[in-house]
Amino acid sequence: MFGLSKLFSSKSVQKQPIITALAAYRSAAFAVGIDESFIDSISQNDDKSILIKLTLPFAAQSEIPHVQQHVSESLSVPVVIESVVNIKEPAKFKAIKHIVLIASGKGGVGKSTTAVNLAGALKNEGAKVGILDADIYGPSIPMLLGLVGAEPQTKDNKLLQPFDANGIKAQSIGFLVPSDDATVWRGPMASGALNQLLNETDWGELDYLIVDMPPGTGDIQLTMSQKVPASGTVIVTTPQDLALADAQKGIAMFNKVNVPVLGLIENMSHYICTHCGEANHVFGKDGAEKLAHKHGVTVLSHIPLAIDIREYSEQGKLIASDNSAAISKTYSAAARLMASTLYYQQHHNAIEIVITED
Repeated sequence: MFGLSKLFSSKSVQKQPIITALAAYRSAAFAVGIDESFIDSISQNDDKSILIKLTLPFAAQSEIPHVQQHVSESLSVPVVIESVVNIKEPAKFKAIKHIVLIASGKGGVGKSTTAVNLAGALKNEGAKVGILDADIYGPSIPMLLGLVGAEPQTKDNKLLQPFDANGIKAQSIGFLVPSDDATVWRGPMASGALNQLLNETDWGELDYLIVDMPPGTGDIQLTMSQKVPASGTVIVTTPQDLALADAQKGIAMFNKVNVPVLGLIENMSHYICTHCGEANHVFGKDGAEKLAHKHGVTVLSHIPLAIDIREYSEQGKLIASDNSAAISKTYSAAARLMASTLYYQQHHNAIEIVITED
């Protein structure tokens, strides 16, 4: 334990104990601690507390209070941490730093709902986020974001303006083509439409562009995966054996096109009984863990079967953006771990990410 007298001299702050305390912090997203390169400055406030300024290289703002508590308890001194998210990666496409594909081996697993709430959670974690709805079979993003009937706009007759959905830039094939027509599209038409939406939307500067992919692992999905310059993909599944079998095909498809699988999200993982509070695994248990272990990937989250998610979605709201909703913490933890996994895959590929429960 350190005290104020040991941390501060009349001239300067003893930084090494603080650096050591930050490095010792552990969580699912910070599996290897807070790197010294994240530290901008360490100083003393007028009230004798320590002021630490951090720049996070991935979206994880909501974890800072836990970091602050850890450092304060480790050093036995009051600590204030100020942080910003600044993803210093070069843009992968236009001014977009990372494109993440949200995919599923089959339909009906809640992929689109998961995609929009991941986008909302990433924004809450301090990132600049967009979402592209590429699900030609049934574009859901307009409904999930409360934008049904919205018509695309352009300022220069060249680039489409994305819609703003609570700070998330959104574009969907559903804004351009009636959904009953979109289902008859095949091969070149579908991939061409995705390419047009991606290239001809004025996305501006984004840290993460979430792409809601069509379900399945056929030729259309394969072609789209090859056309989008993706940093990684997240596979959404449910615990049933059938869904897991299809999720495995999705992993195999992305391996073939060299798109890293950032992890699995097990949606409808369990149901919390409203009477006794116990978790009921109505669709099976531990399926995602077994599949993740087999392929050496991470389970980003177990999202429960919750009526609140349905109610928010039907109202065109993101439950992930409502900090008062308990489920928002689940989406936030998934977003932090996804962003962290992407960062460490690119910068510390040899590090094994250790998963802990949030």
